[in-house]
Amino acid sequence: MTTNRIPTAQPARRRSARRFNSAYLFIAPSLVLIAVFIAEPIVQSGWMSLHDWMVGESSHRFVGFANYTRLFHDSRFWNALRVTVVYTLVVSVGQVVLGLAIASRLRRTTWYSTLLRTAYFFPFIASLVVVGIIWKFLLDPQVGLVDAWLAAVGVSPPAWLQSTALALPTVMAVGIWKNVGFTMIVLLASMQQVPRDLYEAAALDGAGAWRQFRNVTLPALRPALLFTTVIATVNGLQLFDLVFSMTSGGPIFHTESVVMYLYQKGFVEFQMGYASAIAWVLFVIILGISAVQLRVLRYRDVD
Repeated sequence: MTTNRIPTAQPARRRSARRFNSAYLFIAPSLVLIAVFIAEPIVQSGWMSLHDWMVGESSHRFVGFANYTRLFHDSRFWNALRVTVVYTLVVSVGQVVLGLAIASRLRRTTWYSTLLRTAYFFPFIASLVVVGIIWKFLLDPQVGLVDAWLAAVGVSPPAWLQSTALALPTVMAVGIWKNVGFTMIVLLASMQQVPRDLYEAAALDGAGAWRQFRNVTLPALRPALLFTTVIATVNGLQLFDLVFSMTSGGPIFHTESVVMYLYQKGFVEFQMGYASAIAWVLFVIILGISAVQLRVLRYRDVD
């Protein structure tokens, strides 16, 4: 009498386990780099934020959440947070809206549209510090070309970076100019993937250019719009390079961002515990805003 044996899946499972272990060997170097240069500094900064940590001192007194309590009563921090939020809102919205408008105009590939795409994208590849220094020179009231051109046509040039009313709007305008090319390229690439059949069907239904843009183009661009909005928001909340190179946070803290204030406390005054608390609060703010954006602008296949 013979019995039918049911084949087991153990050999297949062992092969799967070997492939799984081999995958870990390939990603191990990256995991080590992430642990050493990202995870460990994050944990260390959290530990430092709970101490009165001053550079050069041999001992660091544990103070619990005293740095956070001090932070929430710090008027200069709230001013820096207000500047950062205003900059982020204006630049992210302006960058996405203007990038979408430019991408729509340059959708067709011609020699002049290719030239304009390159011109719009070129500032993005430049360093933020370089961009800030160049614009600081161009807007200089003594030797700046912008003021010289305005004076040549009879317009009294304003104090772009020295005025408390114009310094932040000027930095925001430079931020939009710097990053709009990146948004344009991402949206343009996504826009060119929309099937032509959808536009032809909309045209047969009597939809004009605006209705086609609203009902066909925008829904297809939701993933790209989500990506560019989140990236623009995160970059805006980490504002440092432009204000450092253009205004150094002035005049009278009117352009001082949260990261600029963190730099002042941590690397000028050497209050590393307090600076770490600022960094953690900013991290929580960025995480919360990004989560809200992903929730509100999330893309689903059923959409």
